[in-house]
Amino acid sequence: MNHNIPDKLYLRIGEVSSITGLPASVLRYWESEFTSLSPKKSSTGQRLYTKKDIEQVEEIKKLLYAEKLTIEGARKRLQMKKRQQKPEQSTETLAAILEDVRVELRNLRDQL
Repeated sequence: MNHNIPDKLYLRIGEVSSITGLPASVLRYWESEFTSLSPKKSSTGQRLYTKKDIEQVEEIKKLLYAEKLTIEGARKRLQMKKRQQKPEQSTETLAAILEDVRVELRNLRDQL
């Protein structure tokens, strides 16, 4: 991951191009090839990249340039990596699970 990412919520494609060293045309092309790379667009149509998007660009760049994978190979590697990661549970879901456990423990205590 590149540590030169400015502390901004969104970055425009020119800024991302400077950070990653990739031409804007390559970034636009990768958007069409990798569904996981989809920056938001402003009302004027400008691409707005988040830090997560930039990390995704860096990952794709590593797979294509350093590991010399084809676009198809990089796409498959990203899909495998995504499948291996555990889905994150929201705080609300975890709180609900804890509350259910609490209620069940109280019921067990009351039965003793």
